[in-house]
Amino acid sequence: MNLSNLKPAEGATKTRKRIGRGSGSGRGGTSTRGHKGAKSRSGYSRKTGFEGGQMPLQRRVPKFGFNPLKRVEYRAINLETLQALADSQKIEKITPDVLIEAGLISPKHLVKILGRGTLSAKLEVEAHAFSKTAEQAITSAGGTAVKL
Repeated sequence: MNLSNLKPAEGATKTRKRIGRGSGSGRGGTSTRGHKGAKSRSGYSRKTGFEGGQMPLQRRVPKFGFNPLKRVEYRAINLETLQALADSQKIEKITPDVLIEAGLISPKHLVKILGRGTLSAKLEVEAHAFSKTAEQAITSAGGTAVKL
């Protein structure tokens, strides 16, 4: 074995189908594209969603709903979660950074504290928004609710 007799393994390569090289080749004339129609023309490319002239699905289905441009989405954290976090990590101040470290939110999320559950720990809670019940529960437990 040397460089002069190297070749690919048996069956590893195929010969290219040569089309459009005259009628004697067996693949002349229509060049394996069939007869007439858009697909037989040169430079053919089908538009996304094209269904042969039939009204495409994205135009048949009606539009509905409304997405406000200035909507602010918050990641909801309940009081019971804050209580569990305070019990397990023995902390008095809860900030978004603490919630990120605990794996409850990611850095891109805004936080809203909601009022489900009970809060017995005296906590200083920093968040982007609070529900009324959550804010009352935090202050009645002796803590403070700070909006960022």
